Amino acid sequence: MASDGISVRCCIAGGGPAGLMLGFLLARAGIDVLVLEKHKDFLRDFRGDTIHPSTLEVMHELRLAEELLKLPHEKVHSLAFHAGSETFPVADFSHLPVRYPFIAIMPQWDFLNFIASKAGRYSGFNLLMEVEATDLIERDGRVTGVTAKSPTGDFEIAADLVVAADGRNSHLRALADLDLRELGAPMDVLWFRLSRVTADPPDTTLRLGAGEFFVMINRSDYWQCGFVIPKGTADEVRRRGIDSFRSEVAKLAPFASDRVAELRDWEQIKLLTVSANRLVQWYRPGLLCIGDAAHAMSPVGGVGINLAIQDAIAAANILSEPLREGGVNIEHLRQVQHRRELPARITQILQVFIQNRVLKPILRSKELAQPPFLLRLLARFPRLRRIPAYVVGIGFRPEHVRVETPRETSLPGRQRGRSSQKKA
Repeated sequence: MASDGISVRCCIAGGGPAGLMLGFLLARAGIDVLVLEKHKDFLRDFRGDTIHPSTLEVMHELRLAEELLKLPHEKVHSLAFHAGSETFPVADFSHLPVRYPFIAIMPQWDFLNFIASKAGRYSGFNLLMEVEATDLIERDGRVTGVTAKSPTGDFEIAADLVVAADGRNSHLRALADLDLRELGAPMDVLWFRLSRVTADPPDTTLRLGAGEFFVMINRSDYWQCGFVIPKGTADEVRRRGIDSFRSEVAKLAPFASDRVAELRDWEQIKLLTVSANRLVQWYRPGLLCIGDAAHAMSPVGGVGINLAIQDAIAAANILSEPLREGGVNIEHLRQVQHRRELPARITQILQVFIQNRVLKPILRSKELAQPPFLLRLLARFPRLRRIPAYVVGIGFRPEHVRVETPRETSLPGRQRGRSSQKKA
């Protein structure tokens, strides 16, 4: 492959939720598409593992929801904050007007492998693992493809459209020199695991302490834990020592205090440097950014994956026909941004509000602060919990699949995933 060029209608850099979903939908619409994933597999821990009700609704439209939900997962029907001995319910997903009124907690690698296997049923879909887009190819002011590197060498890919779905640190976005607007975030997150036992609380929980905020996500046999710290203080936390950190975790989650010794060293604790930003313009001629490459979301609400998938659906709806005809122009790319920019902006405005009005005061407090008025209001009036449930679970302007599958492009006899994951 290193010596041969490739030509496709659409080349997608990044095999995350946005890139794979877009690749799947385009291939389903009869378009030749190539997805590049720089890692050899999808097995990376402490990624977003939430599948939101609006995404499950789309999977239902694709007639894949029931099969997807046969994979191991946990269901989150509600969310609550715990502050000392008090509990403050904040979101109730059970009333959402959807077929699956819950958030499914599923390892992201299982979800990505599932999408890749379904995309592999279509003759136009190809996924290259351990292949990374390294540069943009341009001609007369238009992006016409990418150069890529693989374990066997470098090669070029010509494409009518290049899509940057390569995450919040997007390399292609940087190469395109698109204007990025930073929104700021007052916190970072330390991620780690603790084992889970049957006697533990069943629900995903949010716990408040004195200057501390702690998230525990039920992953069946273990807890995925996020210890929120003020921005830039990770080195200070480490200097206090692992024993001090274990004590703080035990204080926030007393039921798991017998397991904090599982944290033997800092190698088990991964730092997520939180950023929130968005592009002023998501595109150039021949190039489109979607998902985190277009708008990196704060972890507040865990909605980044949902927005990335919604971007992919909108892009497929708008671009399938122009791609099929070989005529994607700047106006088509502008339509994608116009469709998806407002939901991203509104969501980020709410995230910044919660960061500044809820999280920042908690992280600055030296003693257990009084729960914010908003939490007390939601706890007192149950019907109000439907509002944050809708914002988190469905979001603003949820997308639906509008593109039909040309009969001749589907290969129902092909073994699932048989050639969907190729290496260069």
